[in-house]
Amino acid sequence: MPKRRIIIAAVCVGSLCLLMLIGGLVYVTRRIYGSRPHIVVYKNEYPIGGIDVSSHNGVIDFRRVVADSITFVYIKASEGSDFRDSKFSVNCDSAANAGLKVGAYHFFRKNGNGKLQAANFIDAIAGRQLDLPLVIDVEDWGNESADNEAVVKRNLRDMVASLDSCGYRVMIYTNKDGYSSYIKDDFSHLDLWLCTFKHPRKVVGYNWKILQYSHWGVVDGINGDVDLNVFNGDSLQWKAWLEQ
Repeated sequence: MPKRRIIIAAVCVGSLCLLMLIGGLVYVTRRIYGSRPHIVVYKNEYPIGGIDVSSHNGVIDFRRVVADSITFVYIKASEGSDFRDSKFSVNCDSAANAGLKVGAYHFFRKNGNGKLQAANFIDAIAGRQLDLPLVIDVEDWGNESADNEAVVKRNLRDMVASLDSCGYRVMIYTNKDGYSSYIKDDFSHLDLWLCTFKHPRKVVGYNWKILQYSHWGVVDGINGDVDLNVFNGDSLQWKAWLEQ
């Protein structure tokens, strides 16, 4: 009898441990994935879809990306006044050869001299004939604290002016907070690439040209998560925008 009770007790304890393990896994999974907005954007509503990538995305098979109904890609070129993305050139060449429309973006350092950042961006793209406007990525995430809004706007204004003087079209990437703090009152004349995890139909009050609606997309040819974007218009409007 004692041996039987020991066996029963061991089974019960084992079962309890298994249930606790399963519960813990469910909890962790929900914490990691449950908070991620799951948004599906259908091609009949927004036919022009794109991604944005950097060296963090590793080696990319852009021909498989194209086959997965992706039309355009923005590729990180530079950051601040001296950083260059190590995969910019190879990503540009591979994406263009695969038939994607290609653009470049620069991660803007809020306290960094705007003219020096523009020079770094221009040197990084090395005179490439890109299909899309140059993008200045203005956001707080991963950035230093700003001295104040006036300093950020001055640096951004200097960068935009420098790129404009060299004949480049410029677009701003930011989220709602960045738009409210830095863009709304001073740079609303520029095309806007907005990041907000909502379905494009539900994004109102912003005159966005491109919308980034997910950081957790799955696209063939890319290992791991990738940012997903759509253009605000149909194929004819897309063609007209490219030709501006």
